Amino acid sequence: MERYAFKMFLNSGKRDEYKKRHDEIWPELTHLLREAGIRNYSIFLDEETNILFGYLERSDMHGMDRLPEHTVMRRWWDYMKDLMQTDATGAPIAIRIGEVFHLD
Repeated sequence: MERYAFKMFLNSGKRDEYKKRHDEIWPELTHLLREAGIRNYSIFLDEETNILFGYLERSDMHGMDRLPEHTVMRRWWDYMKDLMQTDATGAPIAIRIGEVFHLD
């Protein structure tokens, strides 16, 4: 399993709605993420900066790169785009963060 971290950017005042939508995450989306080899996925919020920090573990044979091709993923991004910064395709702006330390 590979550890993978990234940051995204929540729009001001959208914390509660962002949490609500994730509390009610669609079963078909969680199924898709698991099928893509994603496990142990968490998202944290730095409320001072509105930066979301995502952490997940993915299998060596993950299919994360193909997620944007899936209708369910596109629908989720469309559903979430009013809450966060997105690119021209509607995908959340997500910047990978490099690991500098790990204690096992």
